[in-house]
Amino acid sequence: MSLTTLGAALSYPRTKGILLVLIAATSWGVSGTVAQYLFHQQGFSTNWLVVIRLLLAGLGLLLFAHIVGKQNIWRIWKNKQDVLRLIVFGIFGMLGVQYTFFMAIEHGNAATATVLQYLAPVIIAVYFCFRAKEFPVKHEVIAIVFALGGTFLLVTKGNIHTLSVSGPAFTWGILSAFALAFYTLYPENLLSKWGTVLTVGWGMMIGGIGLSFIHPPWKIEGHWSVTSFLAVVFVVIVGTLLAFLCFMESLKYIKASEASLLACIEPLSAAFLAVAWLHVPFSPIEWVGSFSIIATIFILSVVKR
Repeated sequence: MSLTTLGAALSYPRTKGILLVLIAATSWGVSGTVAQYLFHQQGFSTNWLVVIRLLLAGLGLLLFAHIVGKQNIWRIWKNKQDVLRLIVFGIFGMLGVQYTFFMAIEHGNAATATVLQYLAPVIIAVYFCFRAKEFPVKHEVIAIVFALGGTFLLVTKGNIHTLSVSGPAFTWGILSAFALAFYTLYPENLLSKWGTVLTVGWGMMIGGIGLSFIHPPWKIEGHWSVTSFLAVVFVVIVGTLLAFLCFMESLKYIKASEASLLACIEPLSAAFLAVAWLHVPFSPIEWVGSFSIIATIFILSVVKR
């Protein structure tokens, strides 16, 4: 494709939106694999990487909201009820999803951790069924079956007597899915009132400050080199700040449901890179399990209740 043709394609808003969400999802997926490299080969810890990621990315989002968005970033703190919600979201939502996800990577690998986290939409669907006191409808039952079957194949490689992932990696991966479900559902009022960038920016800052009491950001662990420094920069800047802004920008050009479907490239990019770069063993059965879990997102997104 020539530069002229590419430029013409990007002039269409829909094409621009698709490209932005693909960049965001790929960046998220790749950052998980880069985090695995930092944990397994450079000796970094989840505690330090999560705290530095939340603090720096949160600060970046708040500066973006203030400088580019011309927002008063302090106004959210004037409402006591919203402050309480924001603290709960920052600790249990933002910190919860980041910490459990990276712990799953540290104890296992980025491919398995990312795929297990994508069980969140099924957890959300089941939650709404319980809340409404209704049985799941046909497509929800199919999604649940695909999710359970895919998880079984991913964890056991089809053999019920063996586990292909460690117990801690599986546990943290499942906790990550529940944390992502909470992260998705809880801040609805905050998002509608204060906007996404401001809510997520402060959520990251609160989560980072909270974790700082357990692991201060200046307590650095791991082997520092040019490569590890660039890996940390990638996780914080590209895999968090840039990815989030690209995803939010994409919603100006395409529907949220379309963006969510396109974001399914995240676990695939994490899996492919983990296999190609870090030589993580991934059998055909595990690929089938991964695609089964990812398929639940298509089922739940395309067929609406």
